[in-house]
Amino acid sequence: MRRIRLRTALWCATVALAGALSAVVVVTGPSADAATRAIPVGHRMTGSMTFYNDIGFGACGTAINASTQMLVAVSHTWWTTANPNNDPLCRGISVQVTYKGHTITVPVKDKCPSCDAKHIDLSQRAFQRLAPLSLGVVNGITWKFVRTRSG
Repeated sequence: MRRIRLRTALWCATVALAGALSAVVVVTGPSADAATRAIPVGHRMTGSMTFYNDIGFGACGTAINASTQMLVAVSHTWWTTANPNNDPLCRGISVQVTYKGHTITVPVKDKCPSCDAKHIDLSQRAFQRLAPLSLGVVNGITWKFVRTRSG
């Protein structure tokens, strides 16, 4: 429970800062395309996964329920715009995760302020598709960004 409260507090501070900065930096036009190209779509990474079960609004500005929906929060290091609602990650980018021969694909809907670049924070429902919740942290997963049709 403490991790959820800390993560929520960090997320609220990040959203407040992003809101303040969004008036200064907005990525549009050709710059937005360059930002999308900066996401290493298709590049396989080895890392770790955890899970969360927050309810509210994700970094992409949409309502989420991480206990019931299939989604992922990715490291703050992958976000390229001051206002995460406008980030290319929120526009048709998903994460394909593989662990012990099982693969799922989940849309990016949130930001993980405490995750390093190769650590993903899956929704509770998504994590359960790959491993028991009792594990908490799973190392040795492979994952990659993939494009999806809707964004």
